[in-house]
Amino acid sequence: MLKVRIEIDVEVVALELYELEVTPPRDDFELEVKRTMQAVRSGTIGPVDRARELYRRFGVDPTKVRPSSEALARRMKKGEPLPRINSLVDVANAMSVQLQVPVGLYDLGKVKDDELVVRLGEKAESYEGIGKEKVNVAGRICVADAEGPCGNPSADSARTMITTATERAAWIYFLPVRDDDVDRTAELIAVFGRGLVRMVP
Repeated sequence: MLKVRIEIDVEVVALELYELEVTPPRDDFELEVKRTMQAVRSGTIGPVDRARELYRRFGVDPTKVRPSSEALARRMKKGEPLPRINSLVDVANAMSVQLQVPVGLYDLGKVKDDELVVRLGEKAESYEGIGKEKVNVAGRICVADAEGPCGNPSADSARTMITTATERAAWIYFLPVRDDDVDRTAELIAVFGRGLVRMVP
């Protein structure tokens, strides 16, 4: 069973996803993509200032290093589509944009020792981002396992990324979300990831 330890003053919502069947992007997810795009266009997405405040609290300028939720919404405002990666990542991206809360997703088959720690990155700590070069997390919020950092609210790592082979995953909302939002997340995961969800205390 997944354990999540918080070492800094943040309130996260952590979910363990199991019995997953992750597929390539699904055509029947288009309705959710349209709903997300409509929310961006009409300005009914969540407020961006919560994630920005989280960054500022730890000395990071959110206009230079953007929360993933805001970066995705900004791309969509420019007319770019919601990126389609696979059935589970697509759900995470849609929920992140709609709620304006950064989401971290980690393949638990690749996480060392089934414990994730939310902490500040140590001096010179970094990791290889997904499709990116090194992601620097020194002095910034990060998620780490026994091997070191594997994600932050701006970018996840290539080492623990979700693929169609993923069967168990950790999902972290980097800000508090409502019970209704957790229920909706679980519904979408059940449909598009064909998986079960449990809250991690």
